[in-house]
Amino acid sequence: MSTDKLIIFDTTLRDGEQSPGASMTRDEKVRIAKALERMRVDVIEAGFPIASPGDFEAVQAVARAVSESTVCGLARALDKDIDRAGEALKPAAASRIHTFIATSPIHMQMKLRMEPEQVLEQAVHAVKRARGFTDNVEFSPEDAGRSEIDFLCRIIEAVIDAGATTVNIPDTVGYNLPHQFGELIRTLIERVPNSDRAVFSVHCHNDLGLAVGNSLSAVLNGARQVECTINGLGERAGNAALEEVVMTVQTRQDIFPCNTGLDASRIMTCSRLVSGITGFAVQPNKAIVGVNAFAHESGIHQDGVLKSRETYEIMRAQDVGWAANRIVLGKHSGRNAFRTRLQDLGIELGSEEELNDAFARFKELADKKHEIFDEDLQALVTESGLEAGNDWVKLVALKVCSETGEIPNAAVTLWIDGEEQPATASGSGPVDATFRAIEKLVDSGTELQLYSVNNITSGTDSQGEVTVRLYLDGRIVNGQGADTDIVIASAKAYVNGLNKIIRRQEREHPQLGDV
Repeated sequence: MSTDKLIIFDTTLRDGEQSPGASMTRDEKVRIAKALERMRVDVIEAGFPIASPGDFEAVQAVARAVSESTVCGLARALDKDIDRAGEALKPAAASRIHTFIATSPIHMQMKLRMEPEQVLEQAVHAVKRARGFTDNVEFSPEDAGRSEIDFLCRIIEAVIDAGATTVNIPDTVGYNLPHQFGELIRTLIERVPNSDRAVFSVHCHNDLGLAVGNSLSAVLNGARQVECTINGLGERAGNAALEEVVMTVQTRQDIFPCNTGLDASRIMTCSRLVSGITGFAVQPNKAIVGVNAFAHESGIHQDGVLKSRETYEIMRAQDVGWAANRIVLGKHSGRNAFRTRLQDLGIELGSEEELNDAFARFKELADKKHEIFDEDLQALVTESGLEAGNDWVKLVALKVCSETGEIPNAAVTLWIDGEEQPATASGSGPVDATFRAIEKLVDSGTELQLYSVNNITSGTDSQGEVTVRLYLDGRIVNGQGADTDIVIASAKAYVNGLNKIIRRQEREHPQLGDV
């Protein structure tokens, strides 16, 4: 039996970034894009170029950095959007413009305030305009999962005639059930006369926890592209998780008449990278990439696995990048060993200066922590990337006093606009006191919406990874910090968040549209 190619379209950098607080800098987007490229992702949707100058620059930077994967930019079915996307994608070795317009009655009436014929005409015009920039054009009828089938058939036939090479069917609000969505894809392929001239794709949201199920049902009914994100990141409840789609298709080749060309052994590296940059921790029992995904607590399970792994494991942990021995380096490890291990993990540092900075941090950590794990290296490199040279505020020193029966207090010194400034404050706990002391100096006016601590590895000497979510004037950012001292990690995270929200160099939260 011949096996078709299943195209993997990753939208972590676009739809994934639309998670509140998940905004990424240009350099962070490039790092993730390079990791996706190494994993052999077919198409990388780098962003929404019209959203802001920052997003335009990020898409352009990804287009320059990536050569093996197709780089895609999203555009509404508007001339200004399409022209902006085309301009951003000019440096790409292979580019795609993804344009969309809503087709469900509720969206056309309430959001667009357009008649169906106007929507069809605008869709065709948009595809033709996009073809002026690239011959690789994707069209999405937004909210297709709630659209009328006859109108969907008409608009799909028209955009294929206009030059669309991929037709993406989104379940924008996660409303469909797997059997229903699969039937929709099969019907569209059968009823649209020119369906053989385009690849049918799906983009499913996880509002009912069915994004992966709907995507796989669509594949079984003829879809040959799945749009997904690392760790299922995305708006509201997220998108179909790339790792779950890929490993289901790969594991169940007895069912699926297609397969991906991905290097699945790089899944864990990408998962950790995205989690570290966005501050969105992966739940322990998350399929494929959760820390418990290949753990066995039950005595019956342990006994079975020891006798034969296949009794309770349907895939090998190593196949997705889990390493059997993750202890790699110590305080006596040299610079070359450090660089080599980063390369083994798929981590590329852009310059010698970045390598020197990361190596210096490694040595500092090795003095505190005897055994350095892969997860420590991931966090260390992520933290190096968090400290940009133009940061408005930096943590210089922190001293905290906390004892039974006494009110905790903190003394903090910050570097603010080139000058060191000290402050002290008390609080309900050492972290609260630290944040109050920082605020005495910066007076940011931000609201702390989330404070989360996760251990990076096991043991009492483990680094703690702290995520804070800050809100100011309708803008949400995440700040991250890591250290073997939780209070210091907390201060780092808070300062990182302040730099993001105050210097305002990152674009506003992208809410222009979604598929």
